[in-house]
Parts: sequence; C-alpha cells; structure tokens
Amino acid sequence: MAPKLRILHIGDNIKYNHDVYARFSSEFEIIQPSAEEREREEFMRALKERRWGDFHAIFRPFWNTGGEMGRWDRELIPLLPKSVKVMASAGAGYDWADVDVFAEHGIIYCNGAAASSESVADMTIFLILSVFRNLAWSHQAAHSANPQAFADAHKNSPLTARNPRNHVLGIIGLGQIGYMIAQKAYAAFGMKIAYHDLFRKSAEQESRVGATYYKDLESLLANADCVVVATPFAGKTLLTLERFRQFKKGSRFINIARGSLVDEEALVQVLDEGHLAAAGLDVHANEPYVHPRLVKHPRVMAMSHNAGGTVDTHIGFERLAMENIEGFLLKGKALTPVNAHLLKSKSFL
Repeated sequence: MAPKLRILHIGDNIKYNHDVYARFSSEFEIIQPSAEEREREEFMRALKERRWGDFHAIFRPFWNTGGEMGRWDRELIPLLPKSVKVMASAGAGYDWADVDVFAEHGIIYCNGAAASSESVADMTIFLILSVFRNLAWSHQAAHSANPQAFADAHKNSPLTARNPRNHVLGIIGLGQIGYMIAQKAYAAFGMKIAYHDLFRKSAEQESRVGATYYKDLESLLANADCVVVATPFAGKTLLTLERFRQFKKGSRFINIARGSLVDEEALVQVLDEGHLAAAGLDVHANEPYVHPRLVKHPRVMAMSHNAGGTVDTHIGFERLAMENIEGFLLKGKALTPVNAHLLKSKSFL
C-alpha cells in the first residue's frame, strides 16, 4: 500500500466541516505545526531543517489564523520542499502571498473567493444603496443624537439621493465575486452592468447580467455612475488621483477588494471637490487603522472589512480549502486556482 500524501496544516483546528475533515484526514497524513513553529523565524528554521520532511500541500483553513509567518515571498517560498504542489487557503484576497513566486516553483495557489462571494456581494449591495441614497449622512446624523443634525439629514439628504435603477454599475474585476455582484445588482436594482477585466466573459455570461465589456479602464470610469473595485491587489495602487479624475463627475465609488488599491488622500480630495458624490468602503489601506478624514466624511459609508464576514463564509472557506487539495492531489484539478495561468509547465496542472 502506497504511503499517504502529506499535508502541512497551518492555523487552528477545523471548526465546522467535521465530516469533510474526517474524509480529508483519512486520505492524507496531516502535519500540524505548533503555534510557536508558525512564527516566521521559527517556521523558516523548521523548513531549512526539513523538520517535517517532504509534504505535498499546505492547508490554511481560516483567514485569521495560520498567517503568523507573514508574507509568503521569495525569502520563504524557496524553502518549501520540492514535493509541495498546492497551497489552499481561506480568504478571497491574497495580497500577502506572491502567487507568481509560487508559480515559479510549480505550486498552485488556491483561494476561497468562491466561498465568500455571496457575503461580499450582499455587502456590496448595501454599499451601492448607501452611496446612491446618502445613507452615511443619515446614519451619522441619527447617531449624533443631535436634533438639528437629524432634521437637516431628514430634510436635505433626499435632495441628492437617487434610486440605483437604470444607472450604470461599473465593476473592475468580474471574477467570482464581481460576477455575483453583477447578478444581484442587475436582478434586484435593475442596474446596467459594465465591466473591465483582463479576461472577457463569454457572450452567454455577459447576457445573463446584461453586461457591457470595456477593454480600457478609462472608458469604464468615464461611463459608470458607480464603480466597484473587485479585483485582487497586484502590487501597486490602482485608483490614483489621476484615475479618480477619469471618473464621471458626480459618480460614486465602492471598494470591497483591498484598501491598498486606493490612494486614500486622493479619494478624500475628489470627494471634497465634489467630483465624486459618495464612497462606500469595506477595506482600508492601513488596517486596522483608518484614514480619519475619510471615515468621518459625511458622504462615506465605512465598514471594518466585514464584507465576507459571515459564519456561512467561514464554513465555506474551511470546506473549500480541503476540497481544493483533494481535487488537485487526488483528481488532478484544483477547484479555485489563482495562478494556474502563470505556471510555465503544463505538467504542473
């Protein structure tokens, strides 16, 4: 009988999908480093010493544990055994992992965006409604317990509030999450969907949400009444002052992707100038610290990076991380690979 493939499990024990884990742990040999071994210096020392020998996959079932070793970069990734072929992690974002470096070493990286799509899309719908209806103004006035502020919001915020219906929703990044946002906004609000992405959807997929593709980001920004950023962080700021100047005057902006995609000083400036009507932010550039002028702005609805934060998402993250490893190691195909297109050799797929 062939020995079982070995999985390095970083982070807490599983919490939800015990039946899936029973199957998973029967299929593979699980190695789980201690909390001390997950600290970067000790983790790297353990890899250099080959403390865990050869293993074939890295399993991180929760986004808020198992990340003690910090960034997965050119210092850390080359220390992994050559036997490693896949890393499956919870969470939609992967700005902490250099997926191109994983690819250089023949390692497929899988994220959990598919598990969080519903929750993130729901939060985006809330933020869309917020920026069209001036809900930040109303919310802040009510919580001030100031009768003058309440009366002012009650009387004057409707004068610039609009229904989302028939407005153009421009989505930057029409992946798993972006597409579900499009589905909900199209079905619930009757919005016109426009998008910019490196990869165009099929005609059938576009038709389902009435989407128009814009090859050039500038054209999308100029035509959208509300722009949603739903693309991963690729190492540089995407929304600069120059980019914000390309937005349609009076349009709205929502970020549910990563705060590092946005120049927050530039966003404050275009809001103050009135070039942008409102902004909805779930993510921030320097979390857990927020830009004080931005979050207190009367036309900004700000959250604490909770768009994907539901029990349903956590259950899905945990299950999907296991299923990605099973799919790749046992069936030859991961469910949600991020960097497959970067792998140079077909033999890795």
